[in-house]
This record gives sequence, C-alpha cells and structure tokens, in this order.
Amino acid sequence: MTHTHEYMTQAAQIASSIEAEPIERVVQELVQLRERGGRLFLLGVGGGAANCSHAANDFRKIVGIEAYSPCDNVAELTARTNDEGWETVFEAYLRTSRANEKDAVFVMSVGGGSRERNVSVNIVRALDEAKRRGLMIFGIVGRDGGYTKQVGDEVIVVPTVDAAHITPHTEAFQAVVWHCIVSHPDLMANEMKWESMATSREVPASL
Repeated sequence: MTHTHEYMTQAAQIASSIEAEPIERVVQELVQLRERGGRLFLLGVGGGAANCSHAANDFRKIVGIEAYSPCDNVAELTARTNDEGWETVFEAYLRTSRANEKDAVFVMSVGGGSRERNVSVNIVRALDEAKRRGLMIFGIVGRDGGYTKQVGDEVIVVPTVDAAHITPHTEAFQAVVWHCIVSHPDLMANEMKWESMATSREVPASL
C-alpha cells in the first residue's frame, strides 16, 4: 500500500467515525451566539493559527458572526511576545477585547494545550481567562483533547487512527469540521459564490 492510499484510507476512516452530535450542538450554540450579538475568538498556533484565520473569514462572511483570529494581528502578536512573553498573547487579546459572557472562544489545536507538558500554554491561559469571563469554549482538537477538552463546553475530538499522522489528520479535519459548521442550513446566512452560480446541469444526477 502506498503512502497516499494509506493516508486517504485513514482519512475516510476518520470521516466515518467522527461524532456528529457535538458538531450539531456547536451549530446550535453558534446560532444563539449570533442572536445575542456575541463575538467569536478563534485561537490556534502553527497550522491551527492558519486554520483560524480562514475560519474567521468564513464565520464573518458566510455566517454573519463577528469573528477574530488574534494571530491575524501580527503587530500586536509580536509586540506582546517580545514584551510580555508568548504565553500571554491570547489571554491578553481577550482581556483587551473586553470579552464577556455573550462571546465564545473556538480552539483549533492538535493537542488542545497542556500546562504540565508546557505545550500551547498560551491556549491554556486563554481558556482560563475565558472561563473567568464567562465565555463558552468550543474546539476541534486531536489526541485526547488536552486542556481544551477538559474545560470546554463543546469540543470535537478528531479520532486518532495512526499515531504517525496525528497532526496532519487533525489539522485537515479542523477544516472539514468548520466547513461543515458554516455550511449548516441552521447557521449559514449567505450563499457561497460557486454554489450561487451552480445550475442543475452542473450537479451530478446521483446527488
């Protein structure tokens, strides 16, 4: 079996085993967040940060939720890292934004953060700040879910099917899951461009 065949087989296995119920619950919570005028703060590092940037666009443009990814503000991110330390960047962003009980955070992380292992401590500290401020906590994480799963309200855990591919599978399925969320009929407020241009001739008969 080639690497490509093995990888895609594993991806199919994850897609068929990931739990749908938590995703549906996140959708309903986000519907309520939008109705109350809450904001969504997307937190991630590395590949998760890039996913958060993309997802912030989708939540704003497709769903109509005021959404932010702190990593998009490179000047503030690097200034705080330089002056106060990398571990502070997300909690400080929430504090300066006056995040409150109307808002929510959404974590995209492979491990979910661990204070004990000193991994993604900036996410851990941000979640502590979120709890103090009464925000709901959502997430899409891998492995055992880490701190995000421990303290989160609705957290989707991407199943591990191969310990050698935890990171690529988790980050790939973060995109799968958030696109599922923003395209959910209960949440989607604005039709996407290519779907709005589609004609019946472009849709396969099997669909």
